[in-house]
Order: sequence, then structure tokens, then C-alpha cells
Amino acid sequence: MTCGGTGGHIYPALAIASTIKVNNPDAAVAFVGTSQGKETELVPRAGYPLYYIKIQGIRRSLSPANLITAWYIFTAPRHAKKLIREYKPDIVIGTGGYACWPTLKAAADLGIPTMVHESNALPGLAVNMLKKKVDRILINFAQTRDLLKLPDEEKAKKVVVVGNPTRAGFGAGTMPQEAKRKLNIESYRCFVMSFGGSLGAEVINECALGLMEEIARRHPDILYMHAAGARYYGKMKEALVQKGLAAAANILLCDYIHDMPQRMAAADIVISRAGAMTISELAAAGCAAILIPSPNVVDNHQFKNAKVLADAGAALLLEESELRGNSRFADTVLGLAGDPAARGRLSRNIRKFADKDANKLIYAEIQKLLAQKTEK
Repeated sequence: MTCGGTGGHIYPALAIASTIKVNNPDAAVAFVGTSQGKETELVPRAGYPLYYIKIQGIRRSLSPANLITAWYIFTAPRHAKKLIREYKPDIVIGTGGYACWPTLKAAADLGIPTMVHESNALPGLAVNMLKKKVDRILINFAQTRDLLKLPDEEKAKKVVVVGNPTRAGFGAGTMPQEAKRKLNIESYRCFVMSFGGSLGAEVINECALGLMEEIARRHPDILYMHAAGARYYGKMKEALVQKGLAAAANILLCDYIHDMPQRMAAADIVISRAGAMTISELAAAGCAAILIPSPNVVDNHQFKNAKVLADAGAALLLEESELRGNSRFADTVLGLAGDPAARGRLSRNIRKFADKDANKLIYAEIQKLLAQKTEK
């Protein structure tokens, strides 16, 4: 497996690895990533060995860092080939993002079966660079097929719609009350959870801080948990101390939520970004969600993701531009907290977007590709 950077690329890889192990317990699975991304924490925590390649993303503005990137683009595939020759994998699978490019390129050059999964509707730069080299391109959205500039014959041969893989625990049938009991939070009328992606989001943190103050002082029956992200956690913890909220029993602040399946199962409201993987997990868990799309992504794809759900009555949509300097965020969250019927409608509608068979379809494609390569 090869992935890196943010959770949006790492979690699909972990889900695929877990699916492989469930279906073939004797399979040996290793990961290749970078030494700077979230994979350095998440992959070892999941119990897989992690090897490193020096690669970084291309800046979209003029920057001296792009000179270093150009050097890595030249050298990284050579280093990846060395790793591959030592490990001797039967197949190499990547999940998009710059971190997967060198290893997939090297594997394809060495004639090893290769597969890349694209979770977003718009194919990323790495997937576009690899589309002619890899044996299979697995996609979440059917319209992604049209955006891949490949001959029709090649598309028919290598592009397969499978949905997004989800990690074990999401949509496992755990009832909210059971999840709350396990977390010892049954006494609260409503459990609200928010996060801004694996790295955190400054605007969501600012909104969360204001909401924490409101909930701590006026709503003791609401439990609010917020993940600030590692780079913002210290600053936000200090702000809580300054506001006298650090000891509030119904306010939980952390840098990262590691038990996300259980927390989502227990949550009455989840506030998050609108990345494709996050939406797949929210749908699997049946969460009543408030989505705040990141405006800092290519082609504004998170807004498009969130708009599809909002139009279907499957989530509430707030844009960052609406949130600063007003009470819109707090009013929306507290309004939903006081409306169980609305939360129930959101939960039922978002479940319709769940990818029930994605893991099964992906494993089937892995088996097909390995069988084809063996025949050859």
C-alpha cells in the first residue's frame, strides 16, 4: 500500500489493507509513505510496517520548494524500486496524493500489478500522472471516468467504479445508546462532535471555541467534543484556560480523534469538512451532519460534495465565508441539537449515500488483477 499526507488518502489505504487481511489473514501488507505526513502516526498505530520515500507536493505558486520537488520527482522512483525489489510485493495499491506516485510508477516500470483508488470526483495530479501506467483505476464517482483523459478502449479496460472503502467499525450496526454507554456519556441529552480534518482547520477551531463557551455556560446537558488538529491544539487549549473553560465537564478538546467509528456511532451531531472519505464514513455511520467545505481545494470539490447531500436533505451546509464574526455556526448547531426529528431525517437520508459493497468490490478487483497477471 502507498499513501500519505492527510487522512483523506491514508484512511482508504488502511481500509483496503484491512479488507485484504480479513479475506486473506496470511497476507503480508506494508505501507510506503513520507516521513512528514499523518501516515507516520496512523499506519504504525494500525499495526503495519511503514517505509519512507522522499517526495513532496508541487506548490501551486512560484516557490523555491518546487526545485526540491523536481529533484524528488527525479530520485524518488529509483528509491522506490529499491524498496520494491527488497519487499517483492505481488501487487502495489495507492490511494492518490503525491506520496503514492513514486512507488506506483516504480512498480509499474518493474511489471508488478498496480492499482490506484481515487475517492474524489475530480482526479488528482498523481492519478493523472499515473493513469497510463497503472493496471487499474478504481473510482468513487462514476463521472470521474469522463474526467480521465484516456482512450475509450483503455477506460473500459482499466477504470472501475467501486465507491469508497470504509474502515472497520463504520456502519457496524452499533446503536447510539450502546455507543454512548461504552463511552460513559449516557447522561447527556446530546453529544456534538466536530473536527476540521486530520490536520485541523483554523476557521472551524474559531467557531468551535465560541460554541464551547456557549455550551459550557448555558447547556450543561450537551457534551461537546472538538478535535483541533496537532498544529492548533496547544493554542486552543490555552484559549480554553484563559476563558475559564478548561475544567468544564461537558467540553472535551483533543488534537485528534482516534476512536472515530465509536464516536460517530454515539454522536447526535457531527460537524466536519466535506472530503469524499469523510462523507463516506458519515454515511456509513448514519450521522446527522453539518458540513463546512474547505475552500482551499482544487475545483472547490468539497463544496460540490456537500451540496449534493444538502440538496438531498442528507446534511446541512455552511460555507466558511458565512461563519466569521457572527452566530450562524452556534445557532445552527444548537438549533439542530434541540430538534431530534430533524436529526433523524438527516440520519436516514445520509445513509442512502453509504457504499455498502465498496470493500467487497475492491477486493474482487484485486483478485481479478492478480489472476490476470498470473495467467500472463
